Amino acid sequence: MTRPGIVQAARTVGIAALVTVFALLGACGVPAEDRPRAVTPPPVPFPATASAAPTAAETGAVTEVLYFARDERLVPVIRRADQVPALDAQLRALLAGPTPAERDDGLTSALPGAFTSAVVELVDGLARVTVGLTAVDTGRSDGRLAYGQIVCTLTARTDVTAVLFLEGGTPLSVPRADGSLSSGPLTAADYAVLINPR
Repeated sequence: MTRPGIVQAARTVGIAALVTVFALLGACGVPAEDRPRAVTPPPVPFPATASAAPTAAETGAVTEVLYFARDERLVPVIRRADQVPALDAQLRALLAGPTPAERDDGLTSALPGAFTSAVVELVDGLARVTVGLTAVDTGRSDGRLAYGQIVCTLTARTDVTAVLFLEGGTPLSVPRADGSLSSGPLTAADYAVLINPR
């Protein structure tokens, strides 16, 4: 092939390549518009980072509400679960405290050191929580938060209407949000002024 023939063949191949590129761009599904238009952003911000697998708190068919503390306030935390947890399992999850990710978010618990044990039974919508109190005065002043965490967590359930604290089978006088003591059933309303909606 002569040199002019080589040049002509190269031009033909180049033009064919350009035609193919323009055809592909035209078929990409984005129609051309004469004027710019406003684009509505999504209703929630995109996450800053993405992971291949969701965390345990992001999976599951139902929600579990636990109350922890931050800056002397009660903060609700929503965790995901495969099924509605049993009442005693939810109390154990609360007593176990925040997850590492929740602690990184500034959440703590007023429960460690407040009780040596806590067990719960449900009687006609009343969660009866029997606690074992620590024998040593630790000088803690966050009793309102500790009892508030339990009351708000348990009454967030649909099957619990109120919480009664017992020690040795006898009703226990516990502090409400205003510092007054109550030996009767308590609800989240007794701690409403301490609740921070996150």
